Parts: sequence; structure tokens; C-alpha cells
Amino acid sequence: MSAGREPGPRRYPLRLRRRPVAWERQHPTWREARPAVIAAALKRAQGRPSGNWYVLGASRQLKGDRSLGRTVAGREIVLWRDAGGTVRAGPGACPHLGAPLKDSPVRCGTVICHWHGLALDGRPFGDWNPYPAFDDGVLTWVRLDDIGGEQALDRPVVPPRPRLAHSVAAVLTTSGRCEPEDVVANRLDPWHGAWFHPYSFVDLTVAPLTGDGSDEAGDDAFTVDVSFKVAGRAVVPVRAVFTAPEPRTVVMHITHGEGAGSVVETHATPLGPDRAGHPRTAVVEAVIATSERPGFLAARAVAPALRPLMRAAAARLWRDDIAYAERRWTLRSTGRFPG
Repeated sequence: MSAGREPGPRRYPLRLRRRPVAWERQHPTWREARPAVIAAALKRAQGRPSGNWYVLGASRQLKGDRSLGRTVAGREIVLWRDAGGTVRAGPGACPHLGAPLKDSPVRCGTVICHWHGLALDGRPFGDWNPYPAFDDGVLTWVRLDDIGGEQALDRPVVPPRPRLAHSVAAVLTTSGRCEPEDVVANRLDPWHGAWFHPYSFVDLTVAPLTGDGSDEAGDDAFTVDVSFKVAGRAVVPVRAVFTAPEPRTVVMHITHGEGAGSVVETHATPLGPDRAGHPRTAVVEAVIATSERPGFLAARAVAPALRPLMRAAAARLWRDDIAYAERRWTLRSTGRFPG
């Protein structure tokens, strides 16, 4: 399949590769994966507004009876749901004596400190001031204006998604020793897929960059034709488009083939330095799968069983991709990066 042919809908999604090519005999992609192209796409992404919003994790992790703790750029954050189910966020240390609020229960939408019983309902208390928070139905976000340093936006830049009522969403969170730009650069290098992940991808081609690449439009995109490996020679071909709508997010939209309309969002959130002073970054990846096939209704009915499988597939890829991002940071931090 070439980048000029669109994989269309078929009665059966599987195809058999007629002339499989061994891994070492596939077309080398290093000439197309030009460092300047990847660097330019990364620079454009970094120039787009985020409104100072950072992804924290999966919406479904946040229950009504308990709080959660997260860290962004070294800052401790607590989040919980108020009595109406709206997500709230604030500094993670109790303003009384600094107790970790992530360990405190939530009662009637109020966080109650488990050290001395100070109740925080999301309104300012002394020097304790809440942060704007947002729940998009799949992910939770927090706005940190003093860390982001940009003009604030009322809402985060959430990419287009399939309707949640007609899809299955799963969220994977992992982390690595790198900076957010290393994660974004990994996703803006689609050429590595069939070489670095041969257990998942074959027959990968990347079309030339499209769009004008302007910061305002944000529409430059990598179009990729690729086949997902199922077993043996059986594959599922799709066309996917990669875009970066904001500095810490890369989105893959499946535009043709099986699962058209499905989305994979990769969000990079800085955690802060580790004990050795090295940067740490969280990768929060949301897979939002949809399909027009009648059988997908049955798949949605067993979504709780599907989500662990979806996370496991994403985790296998990210074991490799975190290594890519970490290696990139190591070379950059020592002045050895060739790109």
C-alpha cells in the first residue's frame, strides 16, 4: 500500500500480505526522516498556545470519595470532585501543617485533611489558592499560569474526538527521564514505526508534510499509511494523520481503513527533576477507539474488559518509545545529539 492509495472500508478488516518483506529488507526510512523536518515540526508545535494547561491523568481514575495527587514541574497538586462531580484542583500540601492532601478522603465534595480535619471545598483558604481544572470526559487537566507563562485560556486545547457514547477510551500513563519535547519529537517521527516496532507495524510509508505549518493554523500534518500486524501475514491497513495542536500534545487520527475516526492522543507533562537532577516527564496516552461496524456495539458492551488490553498494547509500544525519548534527552544534554 502506498501513500497515494487510501485504504477503504472492507467487509472484513483483515488482509494477507502477499509478499511479506523481512525486517532487514524493508525500505530504509532514514533519508525521509530528516532531522531538520522533525525539528521544524517540533518548533512549530512548541510555538502553539497551550493556555498553561497540563494533562494530569484519566478522568475515570478520579472517584467521588477520594482525592488524587499529581506532580507538574515539581509542584505537588491535589485533585478531587466536588458534590456536583466537577473536578477541583489545588496545592497538594494542607495549608495548616503541610499534610499530603492526596492521602485525604473526600466527603460531600470536600477534601478533609486526615491530620487535623481541615476541610477544603475548593475555595481559597489563607495562602492556599485553587487552580483551574478541567475534565474533558477522558482526561483531567490543570492550569498553572506561573509555570506555563503563556496567556491563559479558559479551556485546554482538546483535539477533535469521536463521540464518547460511540467509542471506547483507555488511558495509559508512564514516565521517563527526558523532557516533554523529547516525547513530542518521538511522535513527530512516524518513520521509525516499522523499524523500531516490527511486532506491531509493517509496510509503513509517510506522505510529504501537508499544510502551511503556521502557528495560527496548526494544520501541518504527517500522513502515514501503515498496516497493524495481527498474526502471521494477517494485517489491518489504515491511514493515519499525525498533528501537534499544542506544545505538549501529538494526536494520531485514523482517517481511512478499519477504525476510521479513532484517535490516539499523546500528552507529555513535565514532572520535575529526580534525585539526581535529571528531568522526568509523564506520558499520558489516550486511545479513543470507534468503528461503524455493527459488532462494535458488542465491543462497547465489554469495554471494562477491553481497556486493559488497549493499555497493554500502548504500554508495549511505549517501552520502546520511552527509550527513544530518553536517549534523545541524553544526547541533547551532553551536546551529542546529531539532529
